[in-house]
Formats: sequence, C-alpha cells, structure tokens
Amino acid sequence: MSGLVDVLAIVAVVVLVIARQFRPRQLDADRRWWVVPGVLVFLAVREPGLLDPGHRTASALLLGVELLVALVTGLGWAWTTRIWAMPDGEVWSKGTKAGVGVWITGIALRTGLVGLGAAFGLHQNTSALLLGLALTLLVRSGILAWRAQGLRPATGRSAAYGADGPRTLRKEHV
Repeated sequence: MSGLVDVLAIVAVVVLVIARQFRPRQLDADRRWWVVPGVLVFLAVREPGLLDPGHRTASALLLGVELLVALVTGLGWAWTTRIWAMPDGEVWSKGTKAGVGVWITGIALRTGLVGLGAAFGLHQNTSALLLGLALTLLVRSGILAWRAQGLRPATGRSAAYGADGPRTLRKEHV
C-alpha cells in the first residue's frame, strides 16, 4: 500500500508542478518554498527500503546518481524559467520550452537509471524517486527565490534625493 501512496504522491506533485509551470505565477518572497520538498523527503525516508539490503553499495551508488540527476534537473529548470518584475515590484515567473526539455531529459535519465538498476537485480522502491523529486523542487525553488531577490526593490523605500522639492542648504559653522 505504501508504494501506491508514493506513486500517487509523485504523480500528483508532477501534475501540479507541470500544470503551474506554463502559467505566469507571482513569486512570493515570504512563501515557504521548501515545504513541499520537505514533505516529499519525509515521505521518502519514513519507511525502510531506500537502499536494497542485499546490494547496499550498488543501490547507494545508484541513489547517488539519481540525486545528481535530480540536482542537475533542478538547476536546469531554475535557470530556464523566465522571471520578471512588474512596475509595482512584484516578481513573476513562467516556464519556458527549454524547461520542458530539461524535464524530458531528467525523466529519461531517471527512467534509464531504474532500468539499469533492474538489469543489475537491484530492488528499488519509489522512495528514491520521491527523494529525487524533492531535491529537484528544492533546488529550483531556492534558485528562483534567490534570483527574485535581485529583481525586487529595496524594502525600506525612501524618496530619491530632491524628490520632495528643492531644499535650501544651510551653511555649517565649525
């Protein structure tokens, strides 16, 4: 039953993420962008079985490669996402066609890793996929939040020098 729950969680998150990727979306600096990846990590490590007990070294190596692919996918997705600032200072984002290419490549590589593991007789469950998805989302969201900081105006708004009219200068006495 746990495998079914994991698969449903993966499918739900992927559908949600892909559906939201192509609509312009406001980035919120105060949003807790790490919550969904945190929940996915919790789901991934809540039960034993992340590593194959009979092939610990090989499955750990495969998991490491899976996480490396997830990291690169998150980096590629974040840097191919278009972000811009509106005149009121709000920052928006939207996925691009290059982002679709990053997703397709990431999914193809992960599918290849699953096939490679099966060819070597490694028992894999969905925990590695959940962990990889969590890392992808965490990296992408973190980089977008970081990129958005450079587009937002400074928080303490002050008028530009001379914005409130001419000022009279006083001579200072020493």
